[in-house]
Amino acid sequence: MKAAILAGGKGTRFKPYTDILAKSMMPIGEGERPLIEHVISWLSRHGVKDIILLIGHHGNQIINYFRDGDRWGVRIRYSEDDKGYTGTGGSLLRAYDRGLVRGSDTVLIWYGDILAKVNVRDLLEKHTQSKADATIVVATRYRLPVGVAELEGDDIVRLVEKPWYPVKATIGVLVLEARILGGVGRVLGKQFDIMSDLIPYMIREGMRVKAYQYDGPWYDVGSMDRYAKLSPRKLREEFGDFIV
Repeated sequence: MKAAILAGGKGTRFKPYTDILAKSMMPIGEGERPLIEHVISWLSRHGVKDIILLIGHHGNQIINYFRDGDRWGVRIRYSEDDKGYTGTGGSLLRAYDRGLVRGSDTVLIWYGDILAKVNVRDLLEKHTQSKADATIVVATRYRLPVGVAELEGDDIVRLVEKPWYPVKATIGVLVLEARILGGVGRVLGKQFDIMSDLIPYMIREGMRVKAYQYDGPWYDVGSMDRYAKLSPRKLREEFGDFIV
């Protein structure tokens, strides 16, 4: 089992901080440890010991901090972004073309700005049992980032601030059989995204794309606004030992 963590984004929504810092290295929690350190520690505790970090913007910061991963009980290798390979799918394909991911591998893909207490062992077990080509983690609900008003004519009769909406939302965690990457370049090229290009392609081709429903806490720490709302106390209450 391999894990590929997407950590190469430029973090434009975190400017000016990401002018000098990789987005995935933004500190969170009481210990102010880097965002992806929490993910790496979580994967290690679930037995995923072979991790590839897909890096780009300020990638040397990530290499200098994590090195070979021995401190976290894992083996970490790095695949640096290339101008010929762009998007999340392109980054993953580059790791495949470099031999860091092999066709026989099952790969757990985790977006580097996602916090989620996904039971990784259970996810992998269900992926294997269903003989899926891809298994995508979907939340059972999504919290809208805005208030919602209920109207009668022009009168607001009810206002709910940031309500939870019962929709199956993808959260940036999935399992993929790497053999799919062997022929995808001929169809999608080297510049594509995983969720908006690769998965729809797989569905169109009739491949087995399964859902893993997750009802625990999760955060997409993809912007400065969302990051600023992650208080250490709230993280500890919702995530417990996920936060190292």
